[in-house]
Amino acid sequence: MSNSERTNSVQKTEKKVALITGANRGIGQQVAKELAGHGFIVLVGSRKLENAKEAVSEIGENAYPIAIDVTNKESILKAANQVNTEFGRLDVLVNNAGISHAGSSERSLEEILASGKASVADIDEMRAVWETNVFGLLAVTQAFLPLLHKAPSARIVNLSSGMASLNLNADPEYPFRGGFNVVYGAGKTAVNAITLALSIELESSNIRVEAASPGFAATAMNNFEGTETVEEASRNIVRAALGENDPSVLFSAPGGSFPW
Repeated sequence: MSNSERTNSVQKTEKKVALITGANRGIGQQVAKELAGHGFIVLVGSRKLENAKEAVSEIGENAYPIAIDVTNKESILKAANQVNTEFGRLDVLVNNAGISHAGSSERSLEEILASGKASVADIDEMRAVWETNVFGLLAVTQAFLPLLHKAPSARIVNLSSGMASLNLNADPEYPFRGGFNVVYGAGKTAVNAITLALSIELESSNIRVEAASPGFAATAMNNFEGTETVEEASRNIVRAALGENDPSVLFSAPGGSFPW
């Protein structure tokens, strides 16, 4: 479908438009698939356009590829201009793109978590992870805010984690607190802080902001050592995108809510 044909199609059907970053695989691809099934025009974001196209071929109807590297300002602005030209608005932004580390892929999840402890963390690796998970998330959000404001009712969903919760990890009885580190965990805490800051700033606007945890899914981010399928892990993210979670909860978990 050409750009003009795509634009005309959206205008005629008035379908909502959703962009998911890092959607060429894993949870992002599953969320894209489910939102497409709910009738959204879904823009499958990936750093490499060919990877996005491959994911779109698996998702099928209502899905379209878009190149967006969340660590590259030019790429972000180009993607925002493309969405503006082709659709004129954005109804849902799912900031899904993220990495758990920037080191060797041969390490186990236990080794990755251990290497991120505050006393030994490699600062360059920390910068690389935060560049994607924190600064990239905010850069994408800023670029797409004008398009979100054009929608009657818009949503921003930031992928978070139970590992981000300061309250949970401060509890000596919390069984996963040993995994809280400054590379990934604290980065997701920063995502929560950005979510809260955006929510406060946008509370009188048409845009709702939510940090949503998918749970512990088996994905490439954790060397497939998670305990849940991507189908299970996508459910809370999809609920957040559809506005089906408790509107009073800004940090949602698969089972309800997480404390900050």
